[in-house]
Amino acid sequence: MAKKKILVVDDEKNIVDLVGMILEAEGFDVSKAMSGPEGISKTQKEKPDLVLLDIMMPEMDGWVVYRKLKENPKTKNIPVAMLTVKAQTIDKEMALDVIGVEDYITKPFTPEELVERVQKLL
Repeated sequence: MAKKKILVVDDEKNIVDLVGMILEAEGFDVSKAMSGPEGISKTQKEKPDLVLLDIMMPEMDGWVVYRKLKENPKTKNIPVAMLTVKAQTIDKEMALDVIGVEDYITKPFTPEELVERVQKLL
């Protein structure tokens, strides 16, 4: 069985590296993007099985990236989980219930939580 491919999009290199290390240790194929535009480009080219997307990024925030991915016929069916420090209930409810993201993972997270949430989305 082919490895599931996960794209991690976050402007913080330490988060991208940490998430990559955790998921690669669990057997996932991890690709990394350091900005919203790079994340959109890699999603279109690589067709990952899941995108983990930070909300607060310079240049293009995660909400804009999410909207662009869902508007594109080539990427609209790829699940997206927000990976963010925005832990308030209102932010989570807005993301899940109004915007429609597939999951909302708050930082900090444990490696076990991250892997469990990723596995549920695949």
